[in-house]
Amino acid sequence: MSIRRSALLTFAHPWLLGLMLLAVMLPAQAIELGQVTSVFPEATHLERAEGEHPAKGVYAGDELLGYVFETVDIAPIPAYSGKPVNLLVGFDLEGHITLSTILDHEEPIMLVGIPEQRLEDFAGAHIPHHVSERLRVGEALDSISGATVTVIVVTETVMRAARRVAAEQGLIPDPAATLPARVRQDVFEPADWETLVGDGTIRRLHLSHGEIDEAFVGTPAEHAPEAGRNAPDETFIDLYITYLNAPTAGRNLLGDRVYEQVMERLGDNEHAIAVMGRGDYSFKGSGYVRGGIFDRIDVSQGNTTVTFQDSDHSRIVRLGIDGAPSLAERDIFVIREDAEFDPGEPWQLGLLVRRATGALDTEFVRFNADYSIPDAYVERFEAPVEEALWVQVWRDKTFQIVVLGLGLGVLTAIMLFQDVLVRHPRLFVPLRIGFLIYTLVFIGWYSLAQLSVVNILTFVHSLMSGFSWESFLIDPMMFILWSFVAVTLLLWGRGVFCGWLCPFGALQDLVNKAARKLRVRQFEVPFALHERLWAIKYILLLGLFAVSLHSLGTAERYAEVEPFKSAITMRFQREWGFLLYALALVAVSAFTHKAYCRYVCPLGAGLAIPARLRLFDWLKRHRGSCGTPCQICANECEVAAIHPDGRINANECHYCLDCQVTYHDDQRCPPMVKRRKRFEKAARASSKTGGIETFPADAAQGSQANLQRIPTLEEK
Repeated sequence: MSIRRSALLTFAHPWLLGLMLLAVMLPAQAIELGQVTSVFPEATHLERAEGEHPAKGVYAGDELLGYVFETVDIAPIPAYSGKPVNLLVGFDLEGHITLSTILDHEEPIMLVGIPEQRLEDFAGAHIPHHVSERLRVGEALDSISGATVTVIVVTETVMRAARRVAAEQGLIPDPAATLPARVRQDVFEPADWETLVGDGTIRRLHLSHGEIDEAFVGTPAEHAPEAGRNAPDETFIDLYITYLNAPTAGRNLLGDRVYEQVMERLGDNEHAIAVMGRGDYSFKGSGYVRGGIFDRIDVSQGNTTVTFQDSDHSRIVRLGIDGAPSLAERDIFVIREDAEFDPGEPWQLGLLVRRATGALDTEFVRFNADYSIPDAYVERFEAPVEEALWVQVWRDKTFQIVVLGLGLGVLTAIMLFQDVLVRHPRLFVPLRIGFLIYTLVFIGWYSLAQLSVVNILTFVHSLMSGFSWESFLIDPMMFILWSFVAVTLLLWGRGVFCGWLCPFGALQDLVNKAARKLRVRQFEVPFALHERLWAIKYILLLGLFAVSLHSLGTAERYAEVEPFKSAITMRFQREWGFLLYALALVAVSAFTHKAYCRYVCPLGAGLAIPARLRLFDWLKRHRGSCGTPCQICANECEVAAIHPDGRINANECHYCLDCQVTYHDDQRCPPMVKRRKRFEKAARASSKTGGIETFPADAAQGSQANLQRIPTLEEK
């Protein structure tokens, strides 16, 4: 017996394990009473609320107190991590939020760096706002520095889910419901009967006796006494209908005075239609008596059918329109407010034709006159579409987007016209320093748009598990920067970002420039060791990626090897351990230019890999003496990206363009110095003879600045 039981458990073990894993992966659905008693102290039990959304009613005995629900089941909005933040939310019967607490999230900015309590406090700040309020982070709610995207998503998740549940339970109007069309009182055109019939303002239903007989074929009334009594082409009823609230219909048909009287008698959201007819059949019927209903006509729209009583009816004594036919019956019927009639939507006038088949038995056939109001008579309102969160965020950050766009435009111009700029170092050097300050202050500390290796890991996992644009569009600054970096990777390589757009890189660069101005001694690693230290950042990148395959959250914790969050996103406002690490790296950069970027940065390694596909190589190193024997550019390269043989390692180059300034400098570059001296020598020879002399071709390539250095005769 024990052997069989063991074998059974061995066989069933994989299935049991699978069920356990499935249970763990599925979102929690069971809300316990103990989770809501803090805000509903009188609650005795929870019951599943009626409706599409999985909410629960909170009851004290038989009394309903409010509703609670998990937001992931109702409004799963992707946050910065690409996954939604799940909250437990509740509100009372007046629509005021009474409960808002975090159940689960995978936000990297909160996993390491910002205390969890701050996000809990932010979620609780939605109490006691009403579900219909339009809450904005930075206005009604304070943001959390360094977690702007996360808190925006939390607010939208709470309010959107709450509105959906409240609307479904009838506490607020349904935000997705279409508003009824509004009759345009300013639209009126004088018209005769023929015109109104022609443009559809008046609709007609004409039935002959033959059509009526055919409609009763197959019913007990097929052989009723009246069947076949009249010629088939004779008119059974000639019926006309129109919607009177529209001035072009009502004023033309009734005349101004009668139209105004009819409109004055109508209440709010009430509507008047005219039904007019002639022929052998009366749409009112002979059985109509005071206090009864009109049993031969009704109006239907959607799932609503409207019948008319004597209080809804009045006669039209005389038509005020030219060209109208002689109509025996002319009547007005009022559609009351409770019908929720929408004049902009199609409706039908139903006509019931009755035939008696016996003393008490009757057969009915229904005919419909369709009516759609001309578009010019009404103003329609589209159903409010729930706007995507990323659209709202982009609108709110218009200023930042514009300033970032201008900055990226300037950088694009620098890249395209670099050959011209580097020939004018007095212009280029201040321009570069100014752009580094812009990157650090605006992109980094103000906009918090510091790119990170976490973004690369999140993007890769998104491609593997289900890509969603919304999770990336949620932060417009990051999205625009990544898009720009993707383009520049293909055009020029990783250096455009690392040398110009990385806020922490800009901080290191500016600190090193200040240190050099203060004549702080610089320490450079021997090139042989330096070349091997490059591998560290690639090893870190591969390690983080491997860890992310097991757990993205764990990889995001290890990604703290980047000091970006401490130095830029949180502006050095962190625990002392993280703060000390970031400050140490900044301090090291004062002695060794961008030491972190050179050897440790996994983001730089992640950008260097696709950058090998770059299309252009605009950095000039074509002179024969570059590298052998000239080492000036190699010695001056602050990130040591130039090999001793003169080659530039594009994977390590930060595209600062300092080597290009030197390349065109006739005071430091030996070939350029040689050309300048030959030019000056030729100029002196020409000045001695006083004649015009043809200069060598290479001398002719000197800059205009060289011409200013030609000695004058007075100087001689």
